[in-house]
Parts: sequence; structure tokens; C-alpha cells
Amino acid sequence: MKIALIGSTGFVGAAVLAELLSRDHEVLALSRKPVDASADGVKVVTAQVDVLNESALTKALTGQDAVVSAFNPGWSDPDLYQSFMRGSAAIVQAVSNSGVKRLLVVGGAGSLYVSPGVQLVDTPDFLDHVPPAVIPGAQAARDALTQLRTNTALEWTFLSPAAFLTPGERSGQYRVGGEQLLMDGDKPAGISVQDLAVAIVDELERPQHVRARFTVASGA
Repeated sequence: MKIALIGSTGFVGAAVLAELLSRDHEVLALSRKPVDASADGVKVVTAQVDVLNESALTKALTGQDAVVSAFNPGWSDPDLYQSFMRGSAAIVQAVSNSGVKRLLVVGGAGSLYVSPGVQLVDTPDFLDHVPPAVIPGAQAARDALTQLRTNTALEWTFLSPAAFLTPGERSGQYRVGGEQLLMDGDKPAGISVQDLAVAIVDELERPQHVRARFTVASGA
């Protein structure tokens, strides 16, 4: 497939790029920062595009089979919530304008439920242990998902990783959940960014969660 990857130089995006290329997909790797032109090749083309430039992003996405968004405006952004919301909305609009139907958005664990009606981002443990600068981003990811749920035109998927997302090794195995935070005994579960990338590309190749959110954690 021809896959456009937004945020290709980030923590998640870089792992997704490697996984896509390992499976011989053709990748348009998009980033707001300058990219290494030496990465251009038969299977990957790089481009610098600001997601807020809706016309430029629409043009870049046209002709792709699917779009993966690993967009994050950056934890140091002083207006993180607003920047996240504006960027997320611009991406959805550009995908719609481009004629691409399939969109997979990588979100956060904060919007997963820890009990009926209670999301992780609203719990005291989350607020006490997550750096304050991160909280607006987690809240924005939750609200971006709420907006995405109203979209009936795109074949969208929202993937929330486990609570602990870390560098690691690619095992190729993971557990799948729905709206609930996955656990490892009495503590939240984790997953390597490499195995998260496996789950992302698996969903692109064999869609199981169209117009739905799902989560993944380590283990089979």
C-alpha cells in the first residue's frame, strides 16, 4: 500500500516508518521539521509539511491509500491543548479533502477507562504522576477522539497504546483491548513502541476496528 505517515520523525512515527518499510509498503514520510533527504528512496519519500497548512497537506495526501497520524505538536508547546486540537482537526479535514478514506490516528492512554465513566486522564494517580506539561496533551487527545467519533465519512481508527510506552524490542506479539485500560496484574500494562508499530501496521493491512478505538499492550 501507499501510506502517508504524519509525524514520521517522532518517537512513535519513527517506529511505524521502520515497520512499514519492513513490510514493503511505499511510505510518504511527513514531518513539520526538515528531514534527511538521504532517506528518500524507492520505498520512502520524505517531505516537510506543516499540518496547519491544510492545502499543502491535502495536496501531499492525495493519491495515498491510507494515512497514519502520529501527530504531536511537542510537549514543550506552551499552548499544547489548542495546538493539538487545531492540528488534529486540520489533519482530519485534509484527509477528507484528499479523497483518502482510511485514517489511523495514534492517540494516548489517557482516554481509556479505568472504571465505568472514569477515564485515566481524570484520575488522581494520573494527575499526580504525569508531568504537568503532558496533561494538556492527554486531555486534547481525549477530546480529539470525541470529535473523531462523530465522523461517518472516513474509515478512521483510533489506537491508544498501553499506559507505559517505552523503547524496547519487537516481539511481534500484543494483547488487544477496547475502551478499557489494559492491566498487568494490579498495575497498568505497557508495550514497546516497536510492538505498537506492529499493531498499527497490522490494523492497516487487516482492518478490525473501523470507526472504533482500540488499545494494545504487551503479551499475546
